[in-house]
Amino acid sequence: MSNYEASFEIESKADSNATRRILEHAYDTIREESRTVREETEDASELLGSFRALRDAARSPSPGRLTITYQPFDGEFDSSEPHD
Repeated sequence: MSNYEASFEIESKADSNATRRILEHAYDTIREESRTVREETEDASELLGSFRALRDAARSPSPGRLTITYQPFDGEFDSSEPHD
């Protein structure tokens, strides 16, 4: 199983703004997913809390690094789940 990783070095205010927008979009997407699929479950609350913390941290411009890791798992989705 392969992991995929991308890092974005935050070296300027423009980079910081891009990072903030990425994390705001991720938070909004996870929030909408939680409302429609996971509605009020404990794991949804924890997940949303984690993404909220990332979003809030990115609101204060500072140098740093944003790293995104995609770790695919073996297996398939439940066929009863909604999909795009």
